[in-house]
Amino acid sequence: MHIVLVEPEIHMNAGNVGRTCAVTGSTMHLVKPLGFSLADRYLKRAGLDYWPLIDLHIHESLAEVLAVAPPDRLHLFTARATRSYADLHYGTDDWLVFGRESVGLPEALLEEFPDRLVRIPMRPVTGARSLNLSNAVVIALYEALRQQGFPALS
Repeated sequence: MHIVLVEPEIHMNAGNVGRTCAVTGSTMHLVKPLGFSLADRYLKRAGLDYWPLIDLHIHESLAEVLAVAPPDRLHLFTARATRSYADLHYGTDDWLVFGRESVGLPEALLEEFPDRLVRIPMRPVTGARSLNLSNAVVIALYEALRQQGFPALS
């Protein structure tokens, strides 16, 4: 599985996602600009000593990711989608794409791939826009891995 964080802003979220990628064998993709330094001690602290275990790819732009990710394997997570993440059938080489904590995925991306949009259901509450980014990644990734019988996990 591939986990893509597009322009992540919060080092703790990226660290938590990195740790999740390490324990699941998933590939982590970070798309610049980042809201933190990869040398940041807080980022390292959030990922603990897992960073050497992470298959980490840094991309200069979202276009770089789209050049290597098969369009039919993309799953774009957005609160504006109508289809639930739980209704998908995930493959072993799928790309789960998440946007910035403050604004989500770029509008142009959502418009380019309208049939690839998915959401994690939440009750409608004024002022509650979304789940924490690292929590959303875990929910989606573990559903995908569950459907595959948790390959390579024991």
